[in-house]
Amino acid sequence: MKKTYICKNRDETIALGEKLGRLLRSGDIILLYGELGSGKTVFTKGIAKGLEINEPITSPTFTLVNEHRGRIPLYHFDLYRLDDYTALYDIGYEEYFYDEGVCAIEWPERLGPLLPKERLEVIIQKGEKEDERVILFKDFGRRYEELLKEMGQ
Repeated sequence: MKKTYICKNRDETIALGEKLGRLLRSGDIILLYGELGSGKTVFTKGIAKGLEINEPITSPTFTLVNEHRGRIPLYHFDLYRLDDYTALYDIGYEEYFYDEGVCAIEWPERLGPLLPKERLEVIIQKGEKEDERVILFKDFGRRYEELLKEMGQ
């Protein structure tokens, strides 16, 4: 299943992320695709809001992962500077991916063979206007199919 949303501005992008965040459960994995400046971190701010996280969300570009505590922990990955996916073994990625938290992963193209089979992909593209974003959701696995159905309600 695929679902597309058009967000006219930054606030709508955050609101869509928040809507998703309210529906997330332990173990969910969200992959965020998009070019630099497309709004992946802005969308993640919304996810955090939906998870009742009340601290600033910034991109973990130099640390690979930031941990945030809320209703469910959020593990926010930014793999932009990752040259080799095997470096994820050094940080114990399995403990994040398969723990009680939610993973939001920017630049998932760099996961290589570690790409989770079941996941929700969020592709964010710049729209026609400056702050407009076209956001496409693609589900992989039954859990994420159900999640997209819930998003539509």
